[in-house]
Amino acid sequence: MTTSNGFRLNVLAGALLAAFAPPGIAAEEEEDITALTKPGSTVSAGVGYATDDARRFGQYNGIKNEGAYLLFDIDFRRRDDETGTWLALRGRNLGLDHRELRFDHNRQGDWGYFIEFGQTPRYEPYTPITGLTGIGTGNQVINGTGLRPVDLKTRRDAISLGGDKIVSGGFEFQVRFKNEEKNGARLYGQGDNPGAPTTRFLTDPIDYTIRQWEAIANYTGERLQLAGGYYGTSFDNHITALNISGAPAAIFNPVALPPGNQSHQVYLGGGYSFTPTARASFKVAYTHATQTEQFVVPSVTGRTDLDGRVDTSFASVGFTAQPLARLSLLANLRYEDRDDKTPIARYFTGATPTSTLNGDNEPRSVKTIYGKVELGYRLPMGFRLTGGVDYEEKHRNTFPVRVVSHRDRTDETSFRGELRRSIGETLTGAVAYIHSERGGSPFQTTVLNNGSTVGASNLIAPVHLADRSRDKVRASLTWMVTEPATIQFTVDEGRDRYDSRTAADLGVRSSSVHSYTIDGAYVLSDKWQANAWYSLNKLDQDQATVSGATSWASNVANNSNSFGLGVRGKPMTRVDVGADLQYTNIEDRFRVETVGGPAAVSDIPNIRTRITSTQLFAKYAIQKNMGVRLNYIFDRWRTNDWTWSQFVYTDGSRVMQNPSQKVHFIGAAAYYNFR
Repeated sequence: MTTSNGFRLNVLAGALLAAFAPPGIAAEEEEDITALTKPGSTVSAGVGYATDDARRFGQYNGIKNEGAYLLFDIDFRRRDDETGTWLALRGRNLGLDHRELRFDHNRQGDWGYFIEFGQTPRYEPYTPITGLTGIGTGNQVINGTGLRPVDLKTRRDAISLGGDKIVSGGFEFQVRFKNEEKNGARLYGQGDNPGAPTTRFLTDPIDYTIRQWEAIANYTGERLQLAGGYYGTSFDNHITALNISGAPAAIFNPVALPPGNQSHQVYLGGGYSFTPTARASFKVAYTHATQTEQFVVPSVTGRTDLDGRVDTSFASVGFTAQPLARLSLLANLRYEDRDDKTPIARYFTGATPTSTLNGDNEPRSVKTIYGKVELGYRLPMGFRLTGGVDYEEKHRNTFPVRVVSHRDRTDETSFRGELRRSIGETLTGAVAYIHSERGGSPFQTTVLNNGSTVGASNLIAPVHLADRSRDKVRASLTWMVTEPATIQFTVDEGRDRYDSRTAADLGVRSSSVHSYTIDGAYVLSDKWQANAWYSLNKLDQDQATVSGATSWASNVANNSNSFGLGVRGKPMTRVDVGADLQYTNIEDRFRVETVGGPAAVSDIPNIRTRITSTQLFAKYAIQKNMGVRLNYIFDRWRTNDWTWSQFVYTDGSRVMQNPSQKVHFIGAAAYYNFR
């Protein structure tokens, strides 16, 4: 076996070094050989303490309350020299709510299997103040008790296992299975308008089982590689309906919760190398997905379930080649047919003749064709020019009665070009430009139940269907200032323009994105390294709409800037230290301007969120195989988010959050290395 031969060579090299090398060098080489053949194991245990309650900091790790937390990690590895097999046990954050544990047993180049457990919490960063009872169950009572704060959370417990087997002739077989249980409760609610708006605070009870399984067969030959298999999923919701009682009474009751579903996919993919510079690849797949969960209440159609079915066929081919020393070629073609075969039935009755809703469910089928061709050519003076064309076409099914504008086909063509040059060994730059145009078939006129058309129809085109012209530019520069210092600059600029069909069109008019980043690294010495980065991102969108007799325009934007600093060092032989600082400032802007009509529209206040994180660590080796590690984290989260602060449900419930949260976390752990 390869592993055994490699081991014999390592032992022989070690013997020669021991015989002829200087004593110091021989000892170092012997340590390196030992590390390869008998890797070490580590166990670490300690305690951490959080000084404050901070729900945002502990949202996914569980460190959300003031107090002490257990810190425990393990990395155990063993090799059996006689059989060439490996054992590994790795555990991270075993004392926290977010923990991972994995066991591996394998013989390299022959077989292997693993078992893995993972637990992921999510603590709701908002605190509901409510009288709701039955939280986390399918039977909830509005105002079942007095108002009090509620702590909502969900937790995922996942178990995965799998195995691999390599057989002669280049074949390898793999099997995988994952079972995930998700439980808890999260924010939910219900609103209706029987003459006056009514809102009720509820919780979404989570009791899910999600399963995934896969069987894969791989073949690796000198020129041909193949991979085929089966992939399946299933989703079971053990609470299928939410039954609501109490006041204010719910009009829609019970409320159906996400229904169970399942999918099955078979696929085959691979590649073939015609020559060392020419290769073709392909993939075909077929997926059958169904949803047959029983309805929670009888349907007026007489159906007991949706009988949902979506069959998806997928095929792709690709080709890469270098026909000339300076010329490279890449081509891809992809086809996907998402065929929604769910039966159409009228689930709601009583629609008026002048309504744009008829009560039918609307299956959504989409066919997509995508093609790409790219050429690259190496020019004199270190330049490389790359150009390409992308084309995408989508066909969608059409419903005669609709609320919004619709077209059954969209097509988009993109032209790309990039010029790259290496200027010596210290400077590399590139500039890329992409222009794309999206159009399609004519927009269809919205039709009412009585067959007539809607007045002023098609004023709003959904963003994914609207005609669009897009331009994107990217420039990058990598500069090795000196041998130990490197700086990278990147600039991204993009703009979308949505053409209006009439002067009265509403909806999105334009959008843009601006992104600037700089990243630097510097090796101060063989014991000290530092890095720093800064990024600025701006996204905005202009849109026009109408409310009653008032027309208005708005500009919504998300602006953020972030920077970070890091340093790693070894001031003494037994000491390692490090520090990281990160700061992020995010602003959501809502600017509104009245265009026409008597009623003035006021600006919506901006929302700003600032996050500061500082992390320090120090590691001290008491002796070669044991030591201590100290960690310090300062995390601060601040916001002026007004979204929930003034809102009160009809039942009296409110949703609150602490606008300024900070926490100091101090951890100390001892580690022990052994073989």
